Amino acid sequence: MGFALTTILVDAIGVGIIFPIMPDLLLDLHIETVSDAAYYGGLLMMSYALMQFIFSPVIGGVSDRFGRRPVLLLAIGAMVVDYLIMGFAGSYLVLFLGRVMAGIAGATVATASAYIADISPRADRSRNFGLIGATYGVGFIIGPILGGVIGDMGIRFPFFVAAALSVLNLGFGWWFVPESLSQDKRRALDWRRANPFGALMRLRDHPELRNISMALFLLMFAGHVYPSVWSYFGKEVLGWRNATIGLTLALFGAGAVISQAVLLKPILRVLGERRTILAGNSVFMVTMVGLAFVTQSWMVFALLPLAALAEIAGPALGGYSANLVRDDEQGELQGLFASIEAISAIVSPAVMTALFAVFTSGGAWPYFPGAPFLMAALIVLVAVLILRRSMA
Repeated sequence: MGFALTTILVDAIGVGIIFPIMPDLLLDLHIETVSDAAYYGGLLMMSYALMQFIFSPVIGGVSDRFGRRPVLLLAIGAMVVDYLIMGFAGSYLVLFLGRVMAGIAGATVATASAYIADISPRADRSRNFGLIGATYGVGFIIGPILGGVIGDMGIRFPFFVAAALSVLNLGFGWWFVPESLSQDKRRALDWRRANPFGALMRLRDHPELRNISMALFLLMFAGHVYPSVWSYFGKEVLGWRNATIGLTLALFGAGAVISQAVLLKPILRVLGERRTILAGNSVFMVTMVGLAFVTQSWMVFALLPLAALAEIAGPALGGYSANLVRDDEQGELQGLFASIEAISAIVSPAVMTALFAVFTSGGAWPYFPGAPFLMAALIVLVAVLILRRSMA
């Protein structure tokens, strides 16, 4: 259990560690302006998410055939190589190839989850899967702080720290962790089951979920504005150091954990699922409009609690949707939502960073760095209108 959760933690740290330092890293690779850096950074995020989308079911199938341990160890080793590539990268092309490799290797979160399922008694699986989400959340708090603080010491240092963590995890897994999938439970690799679009095809069997799924995609699309443009916005508008970018991302992550773990239950008791969903997304819209027009750091810190509170909408929508399908279709539903999340993570960063680049490039009129946040607010408004109609 410790090995699987550590693997997930290191993966999440690796994702989060790059956010605060990305603008300075790209500028170090001779990209001239923060505006241009945002555009190229969006392509990096898109490539990472695309590889995760394509390879998650493939690697999951390979682990069903050959076992969890070799797949996890190979992936962790690949992450070590990837961090070193990015740490020494002297050109954008090398950095891009590193992000592609990271996306492929990072797809092993599904394998780590399967490892946990293998070693967990049926009665403990739900609780242990909850640990996966909590671990990922902790990783996204640690990663930005680590990237921001160490990045101010040296823009390449965070990658070497992440590589060292992966080496330690690899050594632990190699020497102490056994295989979890016995030979009699392995299955032949079926490439048809490795189709990443398979879950989306199941929407035709669930017409009641079509509008919900459309709204969910829009909400996830809008939510990716944070990792997509936050660091570039902080540099361009507020002149933030890497440490400040990392701190604000970590505060948002911690606030989101508190909102979902502590505040959600009493809010649901008072408002119910439908009104919680609408209220959370309304708070999100207000936050986005506020961020679009901030000019000083204190304004951002004042809006962070609202941004965190808005995170109550996601779990409430998940619970509402789960009640629309039968008990034996819950896994299928989660697969559908995972596919929607993956597609939004591919498309949104490219769109949000391109929008930021257009409104901040030399000669841009109007000069409006907050354009991605305002667009996110409008997208959420459309999603709320869909949800109001669907949940009436």
